[in-house]
Parts: sequence; structure tokens; C-alpha cells
Amino acid sequence: MYRRSLLRAVAPALCGAWASRAQQALDRTSRGMRAPTIREVRAIPINIGARLVVVKITTNQDGLYGYGCATFTQRSDLILPAVERYLAPFLAGKPVDRIEDTWQSCYNSSYWRNGPVLNNAISGVDEALWDIKGRMAGLPVYQLLGGKCREAAAAYTSTGGNEIPQVMDQARRLMDRGFRHVRVQIGIPGMSAYGGGGGGARTPALHNRPVFEPKPYLLRTLKMIEEVRKQLGDEVELLHDMHERVPPRDAIQFGKDVERFKLFYLEDPFSPEDIAYFRQFREQCATPVAMGELFNSPHEWTPLITERLIDYIRVHVSQAGGITPARKIAVLGEAFGVKTAWHGPDDCSPVGHAAQLHLDLASPNFGIQEGDAHSQRVSEVFRGCPTFRDGYLWANDSPGWGIDVDEKLAARYPFREGGLNGGWSDIRRLDGTVIKQ
Repeated sequence: MYRRSLLRAVAPALCGAWASRAQQALDRTSRGMRAPTIREVRAIPINIGARLVVVKITTNQDGLYGYGCATFTQRSDLILPAVERYLAPFLAGKPVDRIEDTWQSCYNSSYWRNGPVLNNAISGVDEALWDIKGRMAGLPVYQLLGGKCREAAAAYTSTGGNEIPQVMDQARRLMDRGFRHVRVQIGIPGMSAYGGGGGGARTPALHNRPVFEPKPYLLRTLKMIEEVRKQLGDEVELLHDMHERVPPRDAIQFGKDVERFKLFYLEDPFSPEDIAYFRQFREQCATPVAMGELFNSPHEWTPLITERLIDYIRVHVSQAGGITPARKIAVLGEAFGVKTAWHGPDDCSPVGHAAQLHLDLASPNFGIQEGDAHSQRVSEVFRGCPTFRDGYLWANDSPGWGIDVDEKLAARYPFREGGLNGGWSDIRRLDGTVIKQ
């Protein structure tokens, strides 16, 4: 009796409260139909250690804007017109809150898809819209992705000495800074090895270009990894990047040879053109593998993930088109036990690093993140960069990505003319054959 009386007494008030909340929801929906729209899409070129391209989207709402990373260092001059001559007029006046729809329309607008120029340009737009959404909500983007699964992201960076003692010393210095994961690379005397200097006289060849031969690299690297593991013990996780430079059969044998050293992972043993060899690699050894920094198409990463042929997916987020596709890659990986290890070199802007970090924090299947502390000069241009301490990358918890770009200061670092404009020189075998890299 008492409960029924109490219910009759409070029912009008509850109904009034529910009605009020319903009206508030309708009001919010009505306001959402009049979401801010895109006023301007602009590419900001910055040459600060690498040729970076940042996209800024401003809206018709005063003070509301966002930044995204569209960096494609090797072809950065092509990104600028892709953003400003094609995507900008296409996007003018569109609402900022329909990120998925905007991504799909940009992706299909050129008809031919999955090219690195298009994907990087779309990435700049996509990440800028996520930044705007976070600023509108007053939340860091990782909250919009479901919230934190961890407090910070474990990080690694690389050594690159000419000799084994140099590699060892660099690894120890990184460990003293707090790194628990170190990628070890070594030079080959007279040759151009990835991640390590050549040292010594140039190897005689039938041409005048940089030289690389698989066998000296494989023998020297195996010896280096063995010695590093012996001296540093099991307290540090070791990684190594093959950079897809050796024939697939040799890469498989190398995976078997290093199995006993318990690598955290072996990176890019094959090129994207040779990914069918991952089935043989998996059948031959248990060395963990990371792959994907050159991928820009779902046709490349989907079979490797769904067949569990790799352990870490290492896509360059802007190459794939931004956070919108990258979070789908992460979810796909989670379903098949594949962890994330997004590509995070210096030729990714701090905006791109921040975007990856927010995805790291919100992904249950996060594995590792490539990255280190940004220099003071970079941090002055990009205010609010992720920070490194104690082996981890920490996000700025301000709304959006937490980053603002000092555009006046950025203008002091224009693209330089001449040379390869950030492109890669060709590397050849002794006889002059161009190799993949």
C-alpha cells in the first residue's frame, strides 16, 4: 500500500522530468540538424625535419576548427592540390558531424581508389573532422572511441650503429630512458643498410648508385641480434625491420634463424607484392611478424588478418585514409587476435602521432607504438604534442587531439626546392638491379 501511494505521489513529477528530458533530446536533435558546416579546407606544408602536410578545416562557427595529418613525405607536393583543388570545393558547406559519410563520399569521388595521394589527402580531412568533433564535445577523441583501455601506450624506437658495440651502447641508452622495447638495426660496410650507416669504403659495383646485397645483410644482422640478446638479456624486447629488401625465401629462412632469440617481432619480411609468402612463413616458424606500413588497400591487410598470418598490423594511418578506416582495421584485428603497431616515424606529423595514440588508448588489441619525444622545435610549432616518459607515450587530454598549430611559426619552415623533394633514392644490387625498399 505504501509503495503504491508513494508511486501515485511522485508519478506526476517523474512524468514531468521525463517529458523535460525528452524535450531536451528533441532540442538537441533539432540543433544537430543545423550542425556547423565546413567553411574552408586548407593544407599547411611544414618542413621541420621532414616534409609534413597538415590539413586545417575551419567551420562557420567562430573559433571551431580542427587539424589532421596528410603527410606523404615522398610525394608531398602532390598532396597540396589534392586537398585544396579537389577535396576543398567538394567539401565546402558540408556538415562537420557526418564523418563516416564524408569519408565515404571523398573516397568514392575520384572513382579510382586506394592511391596513396588520395588516401593521405582524405586522412587530413578525416582527422580534422574527428578533432572538431572532440572540440565540440569538449572531450579528447579517445573518449569518442569508447574511452581508455590503458593509461598510456608502450613505445619503441630504433638504434642504428655501424658496428655491434655501437648498437649495444645505443640500446642501453634507450633502456636508461625507460624504453622496454628497442628496434635494433646495423650498418653493412660499404653498403646501404636500412636503419644503419654503411661505413668503410663503398663496395665496388657495376653502377654508381647505393648498393645492397641480401647475404651480407642477413649474416651481419643475425650475428648482431645474437650478441645483443646475449649481452642485454631478456629484460628488453627486441625488434628488427627487414624493410622487405631480401628475396622471400631468404626472409623465411631468416625468420627461422632468429626464432631462438625471441624477438618481439620481425618487421616487413616481405613486400606488399609478395604477401602470399606469409602462409609459408607461418608454416615454417613461430617468429612474430609485423606488416603493413606500405599498405593502402583493404585487399592487402584483410587476408593477412583474417587468416592470422601476422601478429601485428602496422599500417601507416594516413596512408590508409585516417582514423575512420584505421579504427575498423583495429576492430578487425581484435576479432582475429592481431594487435596494432601503427607506423610512427618522423615523417608523420605530431597531429598524426596524436591521432594514432588516441586509437592506441581505446583499442583492446593495442600492441606497441613506434614513437619518441618530439624535439623542442617541433613542440613549439605543434603545441600539445604527445609526451614520452618511462617507456610510454602519453596523450594530451585536451578536447580533440589536444594539439594546436602555431601557423605563424610553421610558416618559417617552408618546403625546400630541389633534390628529390623527400623522395627515396634507388638502391641496387651489385649488378644494377633495383631492389624494393
